[in-house]
Amino acid sequence: MSRELHRFYRSLAQDTDPGGLVPPDLVRRYADRRARLRATAGVLVVAALVGGTAAGTRFVLTAAPGTPAGPPASPPTTAVSVPAPAVSPAATVTSVPAASALTGSAGRSPAGPASPAVTSPSGRPPTAIPDAAFFTLAAANETGVRPTFTPGPPLPQLCGAHPGDSGVVQRRGRVLAFRYADTPKGYVPDGSYRHTITVYRAGRAGDALGELRAAVRDCPVQQSSDTPGVTSRYRLLGGGGYGDESVLFELRRSYSEGAGDPAGGDETRLVRAIRLGDVVTVLWEQGWEGTSSDRSQVDADSRRAVDALREWLD
Repeated sequence: MSRELHRFYRSLAQDTDPGGLVPPDLVRRYADRRARLRATAGVLVVAALVGGTAAGTRFVLTAAPGTPAGPPASPPTTAVSVPAPAVSPAATVTSVPAASALTGSAGRSPAGPASPAVTSPSGRPPTAIPDAAFFTLAAANETGVRPTFTPGPPLPQLCGAHPGDSGVVQRRGRVLAFRYADTPKGYVPDGSYRHTITVYRAGRAGDALGELRAAVRDCPVQQSSDTPGVTSRYRLLGGGGYGDESVLFELRRSYSEGAGDPAGGDETRLVRAIRLGDVVTVLWEQGWEGTSSDRSQVDADSRRAVDALREWLD
């Protein structure tokens, strides 16, 4: 072998020996790792293709007929819950309306629930009040005197006030005599009523009773204009519970005989107004030959008047 060729082989051995060959087990490990990476990448690619296909199919199926399908909506953003800020006790106090808002500007109590309006089958308030709308006396109180339907004032004089005269659709009244249950038949009656029924426009019946209360309060004393020397006194009385609402007041005056000569003592009259919806019925007990009203009799006949009115309105 020539000297030059020998020198070339020796130089080549010096260049390759220091690096050494890779051991076989390390070569196999690198090959296995590369195979696993390729398999994982393939699975991820297939999953991405399947997900995209499903999203596209869902978008096409949910699109309105005839509407071209657009690109699928972007996935929703994950909401991050943020704790609510602490609220001081002062911030949780509920405001309370002032007393004037609850009672009204004049200090009145809040109005109760509105009653249904009284209407006829045509949808309008009734324009005729039949005889059946008026109550019938109990058999023990019958006198044999037939009631008389006559026009007349529904209330006594109240210092010139005329409560409940506005908003009237129809009004009808009668005079009815009665006797007490322990009074034998054939005797003169023990008392009489001026009984009036008034139909009001929608919402006006409640106003009429409010006007009546005010008129009684504003007229505590009144000098008689037709009987000189006689003084009338008015006052509101308790005892509601009739119909939707009711007003009871007393008229007390000195009884007189002849031309205004006082006979001594007082004559007491009771008047009760009762509202049912847009209808008001008034029982004004007027006595008989100077007798005074009996509260228990007026209460009993007031209940009968309400029953008759309900039966008519129903």
